[in-house]
Amino acid sequence: MRFLFSRCKLNDLIEMFSSYKRLKHRTRPKKDLDRPHYLQALVSEYQECESQPDKKQILANLSNFAYDPINYQYLRQLQVIELFLDCLTEDEDIQSEEAEFAIGGLCNLSADPENREIILETENSVELITRCLSSTNSETVLSGMTTLMQLLVPRSRERILTKSLVSSLEVFKKQNDRRISNLAVIFLEDYCSDDNT
Repeated sequence: MRFLFSRCKLNDLIEMFSSYKRLKHRTRPKKDLDRPHYLQALVSEYQECESQPDKKQILANLSNFAYDPINYQYLRQLQVIELFLDCLTEDEDIQSEEAEFAIGGLCNLSADPENREIILETENSVELITRCLSSTNSETVLSGMTTLMQLLVPRSRERILTKSLVSSLEVFKKQNDRRISNLAVIFLEDYCSDDNT
């Protein structure tokens, strides 16, 4: 038996499960782990760590925490968005796992309007994210494309949709990696066509 919801009821359900209070209630463990302090400890450990493998693991953990909307406000307070952007700045050829984790974290965060604004307010953020498309790591490319799509708002269109980006997407359409080629087609059709300008 199928249950069909009207758009109104479906929107009510989405709102019910996406409000901050509701999310917090649903995701709080029986023993509260004090997320802000844990995330602060991770950021501090990253900044003080000298071992590259350990730094990489901490960055991967932060990227995973960026997946959960409950963590957004804490990650903003701890300037993790800026940390991710710094990682992209430091990796000149965008080939490292650090770049993969950093752009993955930005991808996780960029759908949120507040996070999007912080990213867009950073002067060279779009250029750094666009550089991810030159990586040989398919995960980095996919996260880069997805992040750019999520950052597209009327005020950022001109900054993001450059001729160079559109040319890259046309090349990606012909890639053997179906995930990349399919995402490039969606990007071009949904964001770059004349109907969407």
